[in-house]
Amino acid sequence: MRNTRPAPEPPQPLFPLIDAHTHLDACGATDAESVAAIVDRAEAAGVREVVTIADDLDAARFAVRAANWDRRVYAAVALHPTRANALDEAAKAELEALAADPRVVAVGETGLDYYWPGKLDGCADVETQVEGFRWHIDLAKRLGKPLMIHNREADHDLLTVLLDEGAPETVIFHCFSSDANMAMACVDEGYVLSFSGTVSFKNAHELREAAKVVPDDQILVETDAPFLTPHPFRGAPNESYMLPYTVRALAEIREQDPLTLAKITTANARRVYGI
Repeated sequence: MRNTRPAPEPPQPLFPLIDAHTHLDACGATDAESVAAIVDRAEAAGVREVVTIADDLDAARFAVRAANWDRRVYAAVALHPTRANALDEAAKAELEALAADPRVVAVGETGLDYYWPGKLDGCADVETQVEGFRWHIDLAKRLGKPLMIHNREADHDLLTVLLDEGAPETVIFHCFSSDANMAMACVDEGYVLSFSGTVSFKNAHELREAAKVVPDDQILVETDAPFLTPHPFRGAPNESYMLPYTVRALAEIREQDPLTLAKITTANARRVYGI
């Protein structure tokens, strides 16, 4: 979605934070200097590290380069489920090599997206998505790295595939967007749920209820920048420096002190990603 509003003012800093999922390339980063500029803005707001995520091969190559340019940046690589039809043998070989880089802390984002087939030209069909998802699950297990999930309107099938394949030791549901029942199903399996700016939206009633049931040791926070800018800045460009807005909204929902939640999610990110 095209951002039409100007970039928001930086929030009051909240230390310490880790942005568990962002897209530095989509935020406009192209080289070491532009990566550093984005991460400098984030650090000034209390966000000391970020994990930049790939959704295609070009983004995967960039994510690994960015993580090696700046010690505050880590990477995750995969093909997005809507692009699973590009997962040929050459792509698998390159992704496996990229994922083995020490600066790559997760395999993702992968999973299932039932919203876009039939709406987006060239989108992988469901069968192809499932096949690609199974391959990424196996890759994460072989490398001993967390699996980062993209789930859109596919709750039941996604959990079924994870059960059928046998989930890796660590599974992260990025930008969790389902209801409290799905949240509890994930919690019961030991999965980690990451919340983005959508949890600050006043009309996201089911998601806000879901955020209340996640235990402290299974919760992360993210921007998914440049997307999903938190309230009251919807329509403006998102970036990692915006994370404190989401954390404060999430803390209010969970009836927690924002600083306490910041410390909890940072400790969880360090544990989950091994950073």
